[in-house]
Amino acid sequence: MAIGVALNASDADNEIDATVALAREAADAGLRSAWFGQRFGVDSPALAGIVGREVPGLQVGTSAVPIFGRHPLLVSSQAQTAQAATHGRYHLGLALGAQHLVEGGFGIPFERPIARLREFLTALRQLTETGTADFHGELLTATTPIPARVPGAEGGVPLLVAAMGPQALRVSGELADGILPYLAGPRALADHIVPAVTAAAEAAGRPAPRIVALVNGVVTDDVETVRERVAERLAFYEKIPSYIRAIGLSGGRRALDVAVVGDEKAVAAEVRRYRDAGATEVVFAGTEVAGDADRRRTWALLGELAG
Repeated sequence: MAIGVALNASDADNEIDATVALAREAADAGLRSAWFGQRFGVDSPALAGIVGREVPGLQVGTSAVPIFGRHPLLVSSQAQTAQAATHGRYHLGLALGAQHLVEGGFGIPFERPIARLREFLTALRQLTETGTADFHGELLTATTPIPARVPGAEGGVPLLVAAMGPQALRVSGELADGILPYLAGPRALADHIVPAVTAAAEAAGRPAPRIVALVNGVVTDDVETVRERVAERLAFYEKIPSYIRAIGLSGGRRALDVAVVGDEKAVAAEVRRYRDAGATEVVFAGTEVAGDADRRRTWALLGELAG
C-alpha cells in the first residue's frame, strides 16, 4: 500500500520554498507521495507542479480543488500543466467544497452540487484525455474553439474526488478514478464508502477505484497534549454535514475520534486497519501539529511502512 503525506507550510516566510524543502525530506524518509490542500491562499495545482519538478520520483497531488467558482477548462489547464511539469506524477483531487465558503467567498449559490460534479467530471475527462471538449450540460458548457491540449500531458490526469456521501460516491465511481475520503475511519470505509464507490465503478464498467484515505495522525509520546491540538485544528470540520456524517459512520462524535495519535505500534496498527478496510493508499495529514521532532518521527514510521 502506498503511503504519503499532506504538506502544510502556510506559516513559513516563503510557503513555496518551505514546501519544496519538506517534500525533499518526505521523499528521503521513504514516503511515496505529497499532497496539497486548496483554500484561498496558495494555488495547489501550481504548487504540486513545482514540487514534483523539484523532487523527482515523488508523486504529487491536490486534495482537493473545490469545483464551485471554477470551470473545467481552467482546471484542465492547471492539471495538464502540472502533469507535464512532473512527467506524469500529478494527481488531481476535486471536491464539492463547503457551502459557507462557496457562498461567502465567491458569492454564488451552493446549488445542485451532485449534478455539477457529474457535469464537471464529464467535461474535465474529455479535456484532460483529448485536449478538446464539446460538452453542453444544464449547469456547465465546455467547448474548445481552440485546442486545450498541453504537450507533455498526453497520458491524461488521474481524477479523484473527495467523496463520502452516497450520491457523490456513485458519481465518482462512474466518472472518476478514485476517491479521497477525509475524516472517514476504517469502519466507515469498510461498511459504507468502499462498497458504494466500488459497486458504482463496476456497474459503469470502470476499473476498481483508488481509495486514497486521508488520515490525521502523529507519532508522539505526549498523546494528551497532541490530541488537544488536533481537536482544535479539526473543530472547523465539525460544522460541515458531510464530515459529521463520515465521523458518525466511523463510530465517532468528534473529528478527534478518527485521528490517530500514539506511539509507533499504535499508529502502525491503525494504518493496517485502513488497509484492511479497503484503502489502496493512505495519506497522513496534520503531522506538523506537534512540532518538527514528532513530525520527523511520524514520517520515519510511515516511510518504513511504505517500504
